[in-house]
Amino acid sequence: MTGESVTGRLVVIGGGQAAFALVAKLRALKDERPITIVASEASLPYQRPPLSKKFLLREMSLDRLLYRPEAWYGEHNVDVRLSTTVTELDRVARRVTLSDGTSLDYETLAFATGATPRRLPASVGGDLDGVFTVRDFRDADLLAEEMKPGKRALVVGGGYIGLEAAAVARTLGLEVTVIEMADRILQRVASAATSGIVREIHRSRGVDIREATGLNRLIGENGRVTSVELSDGSVLPVDLVIVGIGVTANDHLAHGAGLETAGGIVVDSHGRTADPAIFAMGDCAVQPWDNTRIRLESVQNAVDQAEAVAAVIAGGTEPYAPKPWFWSDQYDVKLQIAGFGLGHDETIVRPGQREGSVSVWYFREGKLIAVDAINDAKAYVTGKKLLETGIHPDRAVIADPQSDLKALLAQA
Repeated sequence: MTGESVTGRLVVIGGGQAAFALVAKLRALKDERPITIVASEASLPYQRPPLSKKFLLREMSLDRLLYRPEAWYGEHNVDVRLSTTVTELDRVARRVTLSDGTSLDYETLAFATGATPRRLPASVGGDLDGVFTVRDFRDADLLAEEMKPGKRALVVGGGYIGLEAAAVARTLGLEVTVIEMADRILQRVASAATSGIVREIHRSRGVDIREATGLNRLIGENGRVTSVELSDGSVLPVDLVIVGIGVTANDHLAHGAGLETAGGIVVDSHGRTADPAIFAMGDCAVQPWDNTRIRLESVQNAVDQAEAVAAVIAGGTEPYAPKPWFWSDQYDVKLQIAGFGLGHDETIVRPGQREGSVSVWYFREGKLIAVDAINDAKAYVTGKKLLETGIHPDRAVIADPQSDLKALLAQA
């Protein structure tokens, strides 16, 4: 089999947010090398965050989620292979073999393969009809058809993905129960204070949240889930189950090709793997941060890291310094997160100026490391600016709800 050879070609494996950001930035930088995107999905690159919100609510269609129309790719010399995967990577020959039997030679290769939601094992009924995860528009389409008023939904997992799905289901009139094996929802990603605030938001809207509660098994009839047995022995009737128990980085191809992986593809501060011709970015990449390694699951990181890698591929030398920020929309509540609260030893809860607004400020050894802002844009903007400038505010000022946050920025 002869590989399709184009001198200087960049092959991008993956067709999501990071892939598009990489390609668009390269073209913005006037880099004219030929590019091929190998995308496993049947659609051109599109926005994913709305899948679990506005798309599920049928407030946004797939064509509105596309980053660019089909013509844009042709105009910018970007070849997109849809419904196609890479089955083999030969680093010595610099060639990838595709699922359609063809192959491509590359000068540079970029992994933007993202992550795959974890599924419940078949041994506990995870293969029954009526059990859903949401990774792409087809998953969201199938789930949207099931979300009818009065139906009973179980959400497995009390992280952001599960809670966003619970919010959509409740908004559509379903009866919703959320179970979380840990002692509290959001335990892995947020403080106890933030967990408490979000818990009350859901309970006030009628969601049954059960913490320190696991799933023993799903029970089905005629191949479809009809009830669930929980770890406390109780049995609940259900019409559908939404699984939000985290994701697994899509690093198997890189691992099989001998690249270092550690719960993701390991890269340096330039997004480069140990092979100088191969990069990785977005949810599939494990990168250096604050004397450790992290894998950031956020749109912001996917875009920023991909654009930084594009600059390197185009000849730049600037390293990527992650500035983590995230958001989550649940009901009419916007949770905005600046920084990374891992390892905090103190939190301060500060009421906002409007009813229902509040912020949680995270400190480690007296230094500000993160802010969670719930319907409080001022706290978010202030906290993000402080983190970016390295200013560590007086905790007494943060704790005083009468103090002016703008005064903190005067130090910057």
